Amino acid sequence: MKVLFFARKVSESNYGPIGEIFAKFEKAGIEISLFEPLLNQLHGYVPLPNANILETYEPLAGNSFDYLVVLGGDGSILDATLLVKDSGIPILGINLGRLGFLASIEKSMVDEVIKAMLHGTMAFEERSMLSIRSNLPLFAEANFALNDFTILKRDTSSMINIHTFVNGDYLTTYWADGLILSTPTGSTAYSLSCGGPIMFPSSDSFVITPVAPHNLNVRPLIVPDTAVVSFQVEGRSDNFLCTMDTRLEMITSAHEIAIKKNDFSIRLARLTNSSFLRGLREKLAWGKDKRNF
Repeated sequence: MKVLFFARKVSESNYGPIGEIFAKFEKAGIEISLFEPLLNQLHGYVPLPNANILETYEPLAGNSFDYLVVLGGDGSILDATLLVKDSGIPILGINLGRLGFLASIEKSMVDEVIKAMLHGTMAFEERSMLSIRSNLPLFAEANFALNDFTILKRDTSSMINIHTFVNGDYLTTYWADGLILSTPTGSTAYSLSCGGPIMFPSSDSFVITPVAPHNLNVRPLIVPDTAVVSFQVEGRSDNFLCTMDTRLEMITSAHEIAIKKNDFSIRLARLTNSSFLRGLREKLAWGKDKRNF
């Protein structure tokens, strides 16, 4: 069993839990690899395991890791997709952040996870992603997103006009602060905070969610994930914000952007006794009323 650990910036409060996680994986006889930037962050603060070292953050195609173990929150998992790409290596998220929809494994569950990994009883989910095409260069090789694609106004600018088409057929022009095109995975993220629906991760759909639309009768719209959704933007500013998950670039009214389902998906690992519905109840506190306590 070979695992590779990944994390973004590690906070001091997580030094202890990370040290305990390393010790448990090493005690179980699992072969550990670390990225050198993570090793440098932890050196002198965390007892380090006997590990193989990868010098740089680079795609993992051709590597034979059984898991990429992400230490952090959902944002760390979004960054990890850039490493995994189409390698098929499953991502296992150990939540050291806050809510943790994607990083579903809590620190207290590590022993159970290690046992399931060694016995081959982990469950895996295929998560669809978005892919971007543009008449002008955008996002280079990082042109896919697990959560969402957004077009947003600049901080101090007026609302923008986003001309939107589905399979080349004109849908509408959104007068809004922005627009989100979300995967089912991303439906519990930014789109949810803007009034979008929650979708099961296995849904064959995307959702278009406006951000602070001027027309009150404009509502989120679910479209099949076989559709190509394209955009042109106008506004009083010369440029606008465009994001793919955690990555951001500037665009102008000269950009013509098309979003479709990505050619490959991402595999997320979870325990068999966890589920999407259980996650909703626990993370969103559904069914819990403090008046009952």
